[in-house]
Amino acid sequence: MTSATDAPLYEIKANLFKALAHPARVRILEILVAADGPCAVSDILAVLDVEPSLLSQHLSVLRRHHVVTSTRAGNAVHYELAHPQVADLLTVARSFLLDRLAAQQEQLALAAALDGRR
Repeated sequence: MTSATDAPLYEIKANLFKALAHPARVRILEILVAADGPCAVSDILAVLDVEPSLLSQHLSVLRRHHVVTSTRAGNAVHYELAHPQVADLLTVARSFLLDRLAAQQEQLALAAALDGRR
């Protein structure tokens, strides 16, 4: 068995994408990007419609994969992006998806035009 430090980079990347492979975790990251700094769990809960225990699990996954970091101040726990490039990753993903949707719309329009010729 290989350790995380011995794993090929493509396996490490795949694990990162697994950590991001849930809509709630992507939304958490979007909330943190918008916060532009540490964000209290209570603030994340106010935006994200999930049970506190489920939010805790999602944050744990993101922490385990070093996507977010946390700090405790008294009873409050604050989260922020572990690296500013996580925001860039979300931006690139959004751009990619919007480009794909635009291409699909073009294909649908062409198909509709063909159907109109009959």
